[in-house]
Amino acid sequence: MKFVKRIGGETAIGVAMMFGFGLFAPLAQAAYFVTLAQQGSDVVASGGGTIDLTDLVAGASGATSANMSPLFGNILTGLVTLAVIDLYSGITGPTSFGSGGGTAENADSGSGDMVGIWGSAQNLLVPDGYVSGNELSSTATWTNQTFSGLGVTPGPYVWMWGSGAHADFFQLGIIEGAAAVPEPSSVLLLALSFGLVVILTVLRPPSRFTRT
Repeated sequence: MKFVKRIGGETAIGVAMMFGFGLFAPLAQAAYFVTLAQQGSDVVASGGGTIDLTDLVAGASGATSANMSPLFGNILTGLVTLAVIDLYSGITGPTSFGSGGGTAENADSGSGDMVGIWGSAQNLLVPDGYVSGNELSSTATWTNQTFSGLGVTPGPYVWMWGSGAHADFFQLGIIEGAAAVPEPSSVLLLALSFGLVVILTVLRPPSRFTRT
């Protein structure tokens, strides 16, 4: 992703315990959801929620703008003018969500907080000085674009971190064929349906539930 470094610093990549989405969601005290959908001739991202930074490791800060690079698992929503963000390591999840974007594709418009994920680096991106638990919301629009043109692959993508009361996750839902992008208040309902897909495709039934 395009990123102008402002403060150097080492980032330690922590290992977050992986749970199936359906089992994890009730335990989380916070969560952030982003949907990416085709809206007319544009591709629009809409996100909302809160984030718990307690079990993450603060890294560098830098100035960037809303952009996307599916190949590197990068999507950042919010302002299209340069704004400062903070990087946190300690997440675990997909390193990409498509084959497009060897070079970051800048959004044409956007609003709200600077929030995103950088999958290949396993970093979470939040507004400069963000305080855990504060409400966040943002949008980003790629004008006259399609999923094919951007090289994104539909599906749910979940990054997790933390444990116990500080367990948290960031979910990107890429919805093929959607006619409109839901408001952030509706994202949770979509996320729950995506969570079911994760359970069915990732989790194996525990042996203790096997009939004898």
